[in-house]
Amino acid sequence: MNLTETVLPNWVLWASAAMLLLILGRALLHAPWGRLQEGQFIHVFLGTSVGLLLIWTLKAGVDPGLSFHLLGATLFTLMFGWELAVVALTLVTLGTTLNMGHGWSVVPVNVLVEGVVPAFATTLLLRASERRLPHNLFVYIFVNGFFGAGIAVLASSLVAAGLLAATEAYTVSHLQSGYLAFVPLLMFSEAWLTGMIVSILVAYRPEWIQTFDDRQYLHGK
Repeated sequence: MNLTETVLPNWVLWASAAMLLLILGRALLHAPWGRLQEGQFIHVFLGTSVGLLLIWTLKAGVDPGLSFHLLGATLFTLMFGWELAVVALTLVTLGTTLNMGHGWSVVPVNVLVEGVVPAFATTLLLRASERRLPHNLFVYIFVNGFFGAGIAVLASSLVAAGLLAATEAYTVSHLQSGYLAFVPLLMFSEAWLTGMIVSILVAYRPEWIQTFDDRQYLHGK
């Protein structure tokens, strides 16, 4: 969902900017920048970011702020960790804003809704699966890849809808019929695409996925 400045009050835009500064500052301080210097990983990072930028320009929607597009946040988080994922998704949001002509004041709230929320949801699920579930290749792919991507979209959509409802930009009934009713379709598409890419990377380029450890998921299985 690409929120627009026309549907949100100024206090939401300012509060979002302050929150993003705190989160982005932490991400920049703790991001594994040395990882980008390993082999071709910097090219993978930049290439994935450009690919996601192109995907974000393909969207569908009816009302202002009620649009749909694939997020890619789960894939970024699994590949690079939440810190680099937040940095990349911030850059993608800036690129989309520049390309599509959206208002700059709404960038922070869009980064939070479409980047930070799904990245955090993916990270929480990943940590929970590592603690509670067997360290198995199929658990990683299906739980964190397929299911994680669906959960990330659901979390992002619910936060966006809740924000629009709380600020009275749209009524709850309008959000239910004109937006939330279509979220399951987006969840399935995101889960299928993310799960497929994660499966391919695990098989052929496991070194591109920072959160995947051969010793943990493959050796001795």
